[in-house]
Amino acid sequence: MKDDQRALLLGLCAVLLWSTAATAFKLALAELSVLQLLFVAVWVSAAALLGTLAWQGRLGLLWRELRAAPLGFLAMAALNPLLYYSVLLAAYDRLPAQQAQTINYTWAITLALLSIPVLGQRLGFRDWLAIVFGYLGVVIIATEGAPFSLAFSSGVGVTLALGSTVIWAVFWLLSARSKGDAAISLAAYFVCAAPISLVLCLLWGGGLPPSGGALASAVYVGLFEMGFTWLLWSTALRVASNVSRVGNLIFLSPMLSLVFIALILGEVIHPATLLGLALILPGIVVQQGRPAPEPPDKAPQ
Repeated sequence: MKDDQRALLLGLCAVLLWSTAATAFKLALAELSVLQLLFVAVWVSAAALLGTLAWQGRLGLLWRELRAAPLGFLAMAALNPLLYYSVLLAAYDRLPAQQAQTINYTWAITLALLSIPVLGQRLGFRDWLAIVFGYLGVVIIATEGAPFSLAFSSGVGVTLALGSTVIWAVFWLLSARSKGDAAISLAAYFVCAAPISLVLCLLWGGGLPPSGGALASAVYVGLFEMGFTWLLWSTALRVASNVSRVGNLIFLSPMLSLVFIALILGEVIHPATLLGLALILPGIVVQQGRPAPEPPDKAPQ
């Protein structure tokens, strides 16, 4: 049953929670390694998704799907959450939160570029203009307002942040071809990723994470970046009579995120970040208006 008021409330809650993700990443990474944070967040998210499916009485469907195509789910899990979040968190570990989160919002522009060889789509003048301005925004943000100097605060961090957009876009394109239940598929990815994340953490992440505030931030990431919030957003889209009206709420996220970054992390928001974001957002709007396969219900961080 469609319920626009409920859809709007759920959508706003999801956007608010996603807006805190960049801050939670940095708080956790202050004491945890990238692989320790990945391990905790993946396991918490897997537990949250399994708990939701159990409450819905659909765990049996998940096990049937996993038995039917274990290698397919394992391959997708390697892309997301394992590779995507490893690269994204490594970018956050090297960059100010305001830079990493804003650059990551170019994933929609990256998707437009990949749709040319993968989907055979043609881009018009407006699309190319949006792409040029979007990546100009990235350069302005990464050089803190001195684009012609090409002096990045962290060249590796910027490369990782841009690389995460490529990984997410590839995952998007592959997921768009799936005809299965989105919630079941997402739970399967995290179930497959969980034991691998433990092995990675033990071998190369410095061992199991210590208790404390950073661990609490990692649990928060697992619940409100990877797990529970996705369910809120998915439900909001499902019960909305006008999906685009709810979908457009996501454009509140980058500005809200900057507010949390400033208030909680104490980062001084550089004018270049705001200018770069002003160049990136129109490109996202243009790409959102393009016809394409239905994407996974996820907001970029």
